[in-house]
Amino acid sequence: MTHFSTIGLIGHLNNERAVYSIKRLIRFLQLRNKRFVLEAETAARIVDTDLLSAAHQIVDMDTLGQVCDLVIVVGGDGSLLRGARALAKYAVPLLGVNRGRLGFLTDITPEDIEKKVDEVLSGQFKSEKRFLLDMEVRRDGKVIATADALNDVVLHPGQFIHMLQFEISVDDVFVTSQRSDGVIVSTPTGSTAYSLSGGGPILHPALDAIVVVPMNPHTLSSRPIVVAGHSAISIVVGEHNRAEPMVTCDGHSHVDVQTGDLILIRKKPHMLELLHPLDYNFYERCRSKLGWGGHLLKE
Repeated sequence: MTHFSTIGLIGHLNNERAVYSIKRLIRFLQLRNKRFVLEAETAARIVDTDLLSAAHQIVDMDTLGQVCDLVIVVGGDGSLLRGARALAKYAVPLLGVNRGRLGFLTDITPEDIEKKVDEVLSGQFKSEKRFLLDMEVRRDGKVIATADALNDVVLHPGQFIHMLQFEISVDDVFVTSQRSDGVIVSTPTGSTAYSLSGGGPILHPALDAIVVVPMNPHTLSSRPIVVAGHSAISIVVGEHNRAEPMVTCDGHSHVDVQTGDLILIRKKPHMLELLHPLDYNFYERCRSKLGWGGHLLKE
């Protein structure tokens, strides 16, 4: 066995399949005599008192990051995003079990839970680092809101679709002004999510880069741009007629913005560590999840 002495468990809160898989994990960890901790909101979804009593502790997300040296997330990519935002600062690695739909980040299938988790606990895994983004909104020089994202930070028109105007600068150097439906600022992790739907490039997760993707720009010459990962990206919100613009991080945190507000986006100092089974391969993941072609048939 490896150094993983205390294992945290997080599950999708409104997914019965995820709850079922959490129960399987609990029984598996009991058989292996492994110490495990349940996140409080996840524990609230488990009604089996015998399973709950087997947990060493039931704690909030912050305490989970402090007491665990591995956290297993059961759900879809959204569940892993939630765990990543909360736990990255504690440098605890995450392992994902897919009970969602696409599953780019949660790559253990339900039928392989015991086999793959056992391999990880035995030291058979791949480890990779992913960075997150810090976002802050400044109004009249004062910070009025902050949030973070593993996938993307998005400026959009809010409830109704209306054209926005804004300026983009990188490292205090003016780049362009735009009229569009908004802009997506994405990490390599998020390049296979909303950014991809908006016409952005797929970035290998090992790249130290950020992609800026305009959303339906009002000019054919506006294209996605890839900048260095250490860049500070500034967006100044311009005048708008009927839009009520918002900034959204990972589709989760929402901040209303006004004309003249400055949105500052840069890399978070804490890196997230993701663990994968040994057979994990990013390109194979793209092929299977995005429907890419396989090998050519040989005559």
